[in-house]
Amino acid sequence: MENNAAYKRARKKVEAKVGFYIHLGVYLAVCVMLVIINASASPDYVWVIWPVMGWGIGLLFHALMVFVFYGRSPVTEQMIEKELRRSA
Repeated sequence: MENNAAYKRARKKVEAKVGFYIHLGVYLAVCVMLVIINASASPDYVWVIWPVMGWGIGLLFHALMVFVFYGRSPVTEQMIEKELRRSA
């Protein structure tokens, strides 16, 4: 039983990391596209910094949740246990 639970925890952590890397890849691709659009459409005003910074803050929080605070929320664990009891 413990082996199955450990596998599920490891799988969820790997899925969270893969989700972050996909988010990072999309962020980088969109940022490059926005820089190109900004440089070609309005090179006199650098507006691209605002969406890059805004989305970057969201990406930072995503990274913190995946790599720093993952699995440390007792509230989440309590909610999961409550749902398991409810469905049993």
